[in-house]
Amino acid sequence: MPHIKTLTVLGTGVLGSQIAYQAAFHGFAVTAYDIDDDALEKARARFARLAGIYQAKVAGASEGNAEAALENLRLTADLADAVADADLVIEAVPELLELKRDVYRKLGGLAPARTIFATNSSTLLPSDLKDSTGRPDRFLAIHYANNIWAQNIAEVMGTAETDTEVFDAVVEFARNSGLEPIEIKKEKAGYVVNSLLVPLLNAAAGLLLQGVASPETIDKTWRIATGAPSGPFQIYDVVGLTTAYNIASSSPNAGSQAFAQYLKTNYIDQGKLGVATGEGFYKY
Repeated sequence: MPHIKTLTVLGTGVLGSQIAYQAAFHGFAVTAYDIDDDALEKARARFARLAGIYQAKVAGASEGNAEAALENLRLTADLADAVADADLVIEAVPELLELKRDVYRKLGGLAPARTIFATNSSTLLPSDLKDSTGRPDRFLAIHYANNIWAQNIAEVMGTAETDTEVFDAVVEFARNSGLEPIEIKKEKAGYVVNSLLVPLLNAAAGLLLQGVASPETIDKTWRIATGAPSGPFQIYDVVGLTTAYNIASSSPNAGSQAFAQYLKTNYIDQGKLGVATGEGFYKY
């Protein structure tokens, strides 16, 4: 079975930075890649914030381990350099099919033959991407939840062509990263978490667009009635409104298209992208 020691994360947005930092905190040598120096500067700020969060909230992080994790992180805007010694590459680029396929076509010619590729896509099946990788037997999906230090699951899902030893190696990597591996037995869009979550988010979007209630009222209703810590629009802000827009705009459903346009007009065009920018449906 392959043994994973070095990790490269492609994309340093909200979740990509969490994936990279979580692995670094648990001792993995991690390279974080993004497209330019400006993106990397933003990534450094995210990693510094994560170190503070871990120090305050994660057991064992207050003895200097949160800061030490930063020493395990290397940042680069050179894709060839990023993957040159990677045992595992996790792709966390925007939820756009052709963009992801293009990334894998480039990766296939740059990464060592031993390297395992994994997508963190929350909406696309690994089968949608496997032929672009040039190594479908060494490709699968690993899906993380936001606030990875608390919602610490990793859903692992292969295709019919994924080598079983590769699948097992990624499950072991997830466990060694301080996560609870969730082994998905067959391909399912949305895995387990989003198969439960997305209908909630879609229902909330529908209530908003129909003028039934405000985001604040919808969220309050959900929290009080179920005991959940967050309502659907709070979750949208954490996920990021750009991600929500990309997913909604890619759907053929008329309601999803309407919600995408609503997000673009009222939030994205105004730079209100959620928690990451300090304002979305709520101010932070």
